[in-house]
Amino acid sequence: MIKVVTNDDVNGLNQKACEVERKRAHLNLHDNENANVQRLLMAMEPETYIAPHRHIEPHKWEMLVLLTGEMDLLIFDDDGQLLSRTPMSLTSTRIVQLPAKTWHTFVAKHAGTLALEIKEGPYIAKTDKDFAPWAPLEHSQGVPACLAALRKFAVGEHVSDLFKQKS
Repeated sequence: MIKVVTNDDVNGLNQKACEVERKRAHLNLHDNENANVQRLLMAMEPETYIAPHRHIEPHKWEMLVLLTGEMDLLIFDDDGQLLSRTPMSLTSTRIVQLPAKTWHTFVAKHAGTLALEIKEGPYIAKTDKDFAPWAPLEHSQGVPACLAALRKFAVGEHVSDLFKQKS
């Protein structure tokens, strides 16, 4: 089946991201969760929080292609130390491919940020992601502070330090 994504589709996806609580919306391009390659458009607003996570199955790589907007890719070690921050924009890095078992998150920097995510399937919700124990889960109490910190974290800083400072 031929799949066509129009400007109206993209505009609708961006509008949905603005309207929903999580400030993020997806449009699947693959036929179903059993597809060998999962492909989806992800619209993100700056207020979205993507909990740091990794894909633990050894074959579960992930590729992200920035289509509009700007975002940062953050890579962490097992303890929540920021190892790298890669700015992604239309004039710099456009594509990243992450190996399995890499702790990561993305922080949208501009309204209307849109990316194409490609990863190996099938999608099984229970095993798709392993969320970092050192960062809050989506919709939890520590999210606003964590998101604010992720926007400016420097290489070498630890996410866990954010919560130690409040003690």
